[in-house]
Amino acid sequence: MKIAVIGQSLFGQEVYSQLRKQGHEVVGVFTVPDKNGKVDPLGLEAEKDGVPVFKFSRWRAGGQAVPDVVAKYQALGAELNVLPFCSQFIPMEVINAPRHGSIIYHPSLLPRHRGASAINWTLIHGDKKGGFTIFWADDGLDTGDILLQKECEILPDDTVSTLYNRFLFPEGIKGMVQAVRLIAEGKAPRLPQPEEGATYEGIQKKETAKINWDQPAEAIHNWIRGNDKVPGAWTEACGQKVTLFNSTLNTTGLVPEGEAFPIPGAHRPGVVTKGGLVLFGNDNRMLLVKNIQLEDGKMIPASHFFRGEDNTALELTEAELVTMEAVRATLLVDWVDAAFSMLTHKAGWWALLLSTGPETEGREPAILSTVWKRILPNILEVEDSTDFFKSGAASVDVVR
Repeated sequence: MKIAVIGQSLFGQEVYSQLRKQGHEVVGVFTVPDKNGKVDPLGLEAEKDGVPVFKFSRWRAGGQAVPDVVAKYQALGAELNVLPFCSQFIPMEVINAPRHGSIIYHPSLLPRHRGASAINWTLIHGDKKGGFTIFWADDGLDTGDILLQKECEILPDDTVSTLYNRFLFPEGIKGMVQAVRLIAEGKAPRLPQPEEGATYEGIQKKETAKINWDQPAEAIHNWIRGNDKVPGAWTEACGQKVTLFNSTLNTTGLVPEGEAFPIPGAHRPGVVTKGGLVLFGNDNRMLLVKNIQLEDGKMIPASHFFRGEDNTALELTEAELVTMEAVRATLLVDWVDAAFSMLTHKAGWWALLLSTGPETEGREPAILSTVWKRILPNILEVEDSTDFFKSGAASVDVVR
């Protein structure tokens, strides 16, 4: 089947790649324009394959479809539009053009949580079940007939990142491939969405993610994890804006002893303990936050909030010690000197000047990935632009 893929991100790239592996002809890829010189993964992969790539900044102007854009799309002769993740508004002239129409991936169990921040609101509302929907596009907002749905259990401490990585990303890719197969076989259903249970929530942004402390601990926990990692739930405390990550209600055996952490509007002050930052809801129940991002962007363990930077201890797990020794055995001393002198805080220098021997040959990416994931547990995906120091790493971490 001739397919036009309209979207972006790693998710879009994976869906695109899997559709090609299934034998479908991708006649064109429509993605977002490059940002600060960075090419979107979907467009980059398609360009490598020689597939036509279009990067329109907009499809509509003044409420009307841009004629030149529509003409370039129609020239491809697509039989189906696949929108794995798309942040642009696509005109109905394009949505309805293919013989089989258009299908869209949405990360919630529609009709619940329509809108652009569905994963966030699934967690904020404390839903016990989550999942995704693949639906037929229409002129409404996430209102089209359902083609396919898959659900999963939501764990008590799930965040946007963990839910996405564990289920919505891998199973969503499989779901999109399955949906296209059903269409090709003429077996794809069209199930109207029920109005009962339909909800719509607005997009979550940093300015709307401020924590309301006048609510029970469970609601505060759900708000924090529902904004973790993006956009980040924040509050004002100790004279600055701090963003909270890695929240849990599992405080069994935790004694709230430590230094007071005053929060304007909170039912009672938080407490910085050895285990993290203990917070209280208006029901006096506790929750524990393990990581804090300071106003300057640096991520630190919550237990270290009142410590000076020089007093922050670096602790290695047994697995990290083994990995460190394996790496150390194959590194030259001058690599360390060169790395420190050339490091610009960017992840692109990970493997800079890495010298390997037979013990680690072919295993460098796995070793480095393991090390950095342990150092930066809050980072969903380490990229070339990742600032290690602001993300919570220290200079000594470079040799871990």
